[in-house]
Amino acid sequence: MNKLPTLFLAMMLAVFSIADTQQSTWRPRTRWRGFNLLGMFIKDRSPGKFEEEDFRLVSELGFNFVRLPMDYRFWIKDKDWESINEDFIAEIDKAVVYARQRNLHVQLCFHRAPGYTVASPPEPRDLFTDAEALRVCCQHWAFFARRYKGIPSEELSFNLFNEPAEISEEAYEKVAAALVESIRKQDPARFIMADGLRWGCVPAQSLFKLNIGQATRGYKPMSISHFMASWVDPTPTDPPVWPPQPQAFGILYGPAKVPLNVPLLIDNLPPSTLVLKTMLVSGRIKLLAEADGAPVLEQELNPCEDENWSNVVHRTEWNIKQGCYLGELKAVLPNGARRLSLSIASGDWMSLASLEITGNDGQTASLTINNREWGKTNSVMRFQGFAARTPFVTPEGEINGLRYLRKVAIKPWQPAFDAGVFTMVGEFGAYNHTPHGIVLAWMEDNLKLWQEHGLGWALWNLRGAFGILDSGRKDVRYEDFRGHKLDRKMLDLLLKY
Repeated sequence: MNKLPTLFLAMMLAVFSIADTQQSTWRPRTRWRGFNLLGMFIKDRSPGKFEEEDFRLVSELGFNFVRLPMDYRFWIKDKDWESINEDFIAEIDKAVVYARQRNLHVQLCFHRAPGYTVASPPEPRDLFTDAEALRVCCQHWAFFARRYKGIPSEELSFNLFNEPAEISEEAYEKVAAALVESIRKQDPARFIMADGLRWGCVPAQSLFKLNIGQATRGYKPMSISHFMASWVDPTPTDPPVWPPQPQAFGILYGPAKVPLNVPLLIDNLPPSTLVLKTMLVSGRIKLLAEADGAPVLEQELNPCEDENWSNVVHRTEWNIKQGCYLGELKAVLPNGARRLSLSIASGDWMSLASLEITGNDGQTASLTINNREWGKTNSVMRFQGFAARTPFVTPEGEINGLRYLRKVAIKPWQPAFDAGVFTMVGEFGAYNHTPHGIVLAWMEDNLKLWQEHGLGWALWNLRGAFGILDSGRKDVRYEDFRGHKLDRKMLDLLLKY
């Protein structure tokens, strides 16, 4: 890496003394498109510096943006979170210079902020409940604001911290407002962004009045973006498909839970054998399967301590036992029967783990089950045939990838669009265990929508398991490029949008 003298760095930063001409109402005039660079991502696992080569490659390959997710533990002295090591900050100065030299916008993000992180281990103090943690975090952002005052927002922006998770909007507003104030006291002109709530998935509407941007994520569904990713709990292990398979809501409710006690209905089934596995049974229930109204399975299930059950607990708040039934439930669907109905005839509720049918010729098909959303009920599913790309569909037909993403990823952000809030996708990509063809098809659907809505984006990462360089995928024919293994197809796709 080119070693820039400290004096040269100071001169480079000094020439940007035009902050007085900037206003806090500034907004980016171009779509930011680029990469996250992970040189300071996690203390003791990242190198603690940024490679000049990465900035050169990002620029030469045709992109205009880098986001630097950083861990504050890199720049504190002797684990004292109030003591900032300015000698170490020189490494961040270099990154800012490297970006400016190549006309790249650089965004600094506290991926681990004093008092908050989505990574492990958690912070010892809580930014959202601990006044001392908030004070220290404000102190750190004020330091960065002073240090880079004078560099125009066209060149540099701040991203407060990464992916606030399970917090209230009120708590987020309090923290974000304090951090924004600490920055603007030092540099009123600096453009600031905040990630959306729920890991960046929905906008924080209470922050609109702060006159800052917000960032979303491009990781839906995680069965594609994080397939076999060991750090995700639960780790997605079902084979990824795109467009996604229609899902049946697999919680069946008993008669006492009107109006939720809607049966799961599947039309157009051939003569076959139905195999069910349960995930959780709540209390004594009677499961009923009917083919055109005629019972084909009537099974009473009652959680108890024997070899057929696991994880049985007594829920004192409802005075009821719940547990996982380990056996399979089978039913034969006769010739001529066209509609299958699954319901709870009596009792509390149960959730399905899987539903599979096997035809008389041995062909099988499985219905994708969503058993994590309480209160959702089913419309009628339809079987299209064992050889169909999507064996089971909803009344609307097969799921279109663009339509799915509009619903789950774009629609939640409509309030931000309507309010004129600058919005971008701060992170996206798919782990290298997801089949490459699926990744490219999924990425293109996302990129089309982001282009349609004027959203910039940053792939996680440039080099590594999510990136276009040295990703370690087993199903890619790489191109040798500047000492790296380049995923040319992914690069060309990104450049297209």
